[in-house]
Amino acid sequence: MRLHVIGLGGAGGRIADRLAADHGDDRFLHGCNAFDTDAAALDALRSLDESRRYRFGDAADGSGLDGDLHAGRRLGDAHASELGRVMDDENPSAAEAFVIVVGLGGGAGAGAAPALAEELSRFYDVSVYAVGALPTPAESAASEVDPVRGSATEPAEREPRRPLAEKNAARTLDALSDRCAAVFPFDNDAWLRPGETLVDARDRLNGVVADRIAALFGAGESSDRESTPQQVLDASDVARAVGDDGEIAAVGHATQAVEPPESGSRFGLGLFGSDEPAEVDTGEAVSAIETTIRKAARGKSTVEVPDGRADRTLLVVGGPPAWLNRQAIADGRRWLAEETGSDAILSGDAPEPDGEGVFAVVLRSGIDEPARVREIRESIA
Repeated sequence: MRLHVIGLGGAGGRIADRLAADHGDDRFLHGCNAFDTDAAALDALRSLDESRRYRFGDAADGSGLDGDLHAGRRLGDAHASELGRVMDDENPSAAEAFVIVVGLGGGAGAGAAPALAEELSRFYDVSVYAVGALPTPAESAASEVDPVRGSATEPAEREPRRPLAEKNAARTLDALSDRCAAVFPFDNDAWLRPGETLVDARDRLNGVVADRIAALFGAGESSDRESTPQQVLDASDVARAVGDDGEIAAVGHATQAVEPPESGSRFGLGLFGSDEPAEVDTGEAVSAIETTIRKAARGKSTVEVPDGRADRTLLVVGGPPAWLNRQAIADGRRWLAEETGSDAILSGDAPEPDGEGVFAVVLRSGIDEPARVREIRESIA
């Protein structure tokens, strides 16, 4: 799938930069930009070249918005068309989907994201998705100024006191749900290790988000012509799995290292019809596939999936072709249907002849509201 990724604001820009660093040469990443009002934040990016970084909003004087969501909304409405034109050099009309990446608790990125999503939907007949980093409770506690009620110098006007980051996130979640096909929240707090701060974990968490985007949207995009998937995953499969009503979706991912086949064709175990199956033990292949599917389903997702249930589910299994046992994948699909309660499981395979492990991606959409999302929404109740 040809994907165009736009990082908005400080957090979104850093994730887009990490995606370019780790997956810039991958076939799926058709385009990648970072837009922000903060010139210093853009200058700090290392993997996106200068032509892919753009500061918008002259009124912001280049120093950022300090979490002022309303100022971000005004700038987004004023500059969405401008940002769309900045992307033109990367031929966005050839993209099969857009992903807007943003820190939901911020000002510039969170404020501009809804307007940019609307702009992209107006010009291109493809899905627009949002990947939004949720603020941690610590972030929320550190910033309690409500731009609707007052400023940092006027505490008496804040009634009741509400964490600014959570209020921004709640409003932005609602706005993106109205304008995007689906929203993929990333729960930063759930991914922190004991005693770890968000600043300490930032690089690691940015890598997790980038890898989950690549695992889902890049599955099956091998450059090897001989590794054509039996069940090709394309943009329409992802669109069917997530729906188009702005629902919350979660991505699980797991990998297991495997040994390369000792000899024979790389198209083994009946999946690709080789007459010379590679020497991979069937039991080991079945075990590897079963393990990765279960870990992807029951391990830590981008956001909590209450009781593991979902209305719609997509399963992708990939790795060296000799390890992709057809029966094991079919059994995993049936198990996943029971696990999630989904009426139908969409699936695809992603052969990687030079891969060093078997992997599974589990996308779930139409899930019950995660606890952290509920807490954030209640901040504006």
